Amino acid sequence: MSFSRSIRLVRQLSTTSATTISSTTTTTTTATTPSISISKAKFKLRTEHDPDKALQIYSSVSDHYTSPSSSRYAQELTVQRLAKARRFTDIETLIEAHKNNPKITQEPFLCTLIRCYGKAGMYDHALNTFNQMEELGTPRTALSFNALLSACNHSKLFDNVPQLFDEMPKRHGFAPDKVSYGILIKSFCEKGDPELALKTLEEMEKNSIEVTAVTYTTIFDALYKKGKHDEAECVWNEMVKKGCPIDVAAYNVRIGHAHGGEPEGVKKLIEDMAAVGLTPDTISYNYLLTSYCRNERIDEAMKLYQELEASGFKPKAATFRTLVHYLCKNGDFGTGYDVFKRSVFHNKIPDFATLKVLVEGLVEKKNRKDAKGLIRTVKKKFPSNVLNAWKKLEVELGLASEGPSPVVPEVEEVAK
Repeated sequence: MSFSRSIRLVRQLSTTSATTISSTTTTTTTATTPSISISKAKFKLRTEHDPDKALQIYSSVSDHYTSPSSSRYAQELTVQRLAKARRFTDIETLIEAHKNNPKITQEPFLCTLIRCYGKAGMYDHALNTFNQMEELGTPRTALSFNALLSACNHSKLFDNVPQLFDEMPKRHGFAPDKVSYGILIKSFCEKGDPELALKTLEEMEKNSIEVTAVTYTTIFDALYKKGKHDEAECVWNEMVKKGCPIDVAAYNVRIGHAHGGEPEGVKKLIEDMAAVGLTPDTISYNYLLTSYCRNERIDEAMKLYQELEASGFKPKAATFRTLVHYLCKNGDFGTGYDVFKRSVFHNKIPDFATLKVLVEGLVEKKNRKDAKGLIRTVKKKFPSNVLNAWKKLEVELGLASEGPSPVVPEVEEVAK
C-alpha cells in the first residue's frame, strides 16, 4: 500500500463514525488493511522500522482504540518512524486528519496530537493545535498545557517552557499542577541549569504543591551530570526524608552515575534497591554489565547476560551494543557475531557504528561469510532509505560482488 493511500485510509477512519460507515467502505477497509488487535499492533510497531509499514499497522487499528492512552503509544511510534525518515509533511497530514474525528472535543484525545507533534520536533504545529482548542470545541486545562510543555521539551526549545509557564495559565484561566512544575524543572535541567530547578522546587514546597519522585530524580540526575555529586546526594536524602515513594527509575539514576567505577559499587546499589522491596530491571543490570566491560571483565559481563536472559529479562539494544563493542575491542569477533544473532532474535539490533566494527573485524579474520550474512540481515530488517551506509560499507569491503550469502538464521533457529 502506498503512503498516500494509507493516509487517505487514516483520514477516512478519523472522519467516519462507526454508525455511518457504509458497507462498501467497510468491505474496502477490511480488504486493504486487515484488522488486528491493539496489543499485536503495539508489538509490531515496536519492531517495525519502515515508516510506510508502520503507518499500515497503525491505520488497521486507529478506529478501534477505546481510550486516548491506548492510542497515544501507537500514534507516537508511527510518528517517530516518519520523523526518522524526515517525512514531516506526511506527519502533518496524518495528525491533522485526526482533528476531524468526533473525539477531538475530548481533551485527552487532542493531547495525544500535541504530544505527537512534539515527538516529531514540530513545536509550531503543537502550539497551533493548542491554540485551536476553542475552535475545535475542546476544553483546555492543565492536561493540554502539560502536553504543550512536553512538546516544547521534546523539540529542544527549553527556553520557551518558562515563558509558556508564565503566560498560558493567566491567559486561559487554569492553574499549573505538579506535572506542569515537573516539566518546567525538566526544561531547566535539560539546558544544564539545575540551580534554577532547585529554586523551582522551593517554590513548589512553599505553595504546597506535591513534589513527585520523577521531579526529584530529574534534579539529582542533572546535578550528577554536572559533577555535583554532594548536591545530588543531598537531593536524594531530602527525597528519602520527606517519605517520597522511591522507584526503580530513581535508583537507576544513582546506579547510572556509579557504573563508571568498580562493579562492586554498582552491585551494592542493586542490592540496596532489592533490600527496600524494589525489583531491579534490565536498565539496572545493563549498568552492571557495562561496568564489568569497562573494567575489562568481559567474561563476567557475558555470564551476567546469559543469566539474565535465562531468567526472562528482556535485553535492550544497549545491552547488545555494549557487549558487541567490548567483544570487538578485545578482538573476539566470533562471540560478537553470536551476540549479534541474539540481538536479531530479540529485535534489538545495535547501531551502525557498533556493527561496522564487527563486520570489519570479521572480514579481517577471514570470516567473510558471517560478515556478508550480517549485512544481508540488517538490510532485510530496515527500510532502504536508511541503508546507504551499509551499502557503501559492503562495497568498500568487497562483499557486494561476491554473490548472495545466507542471512542470519530465522528466529526459531537462532533461539536454539
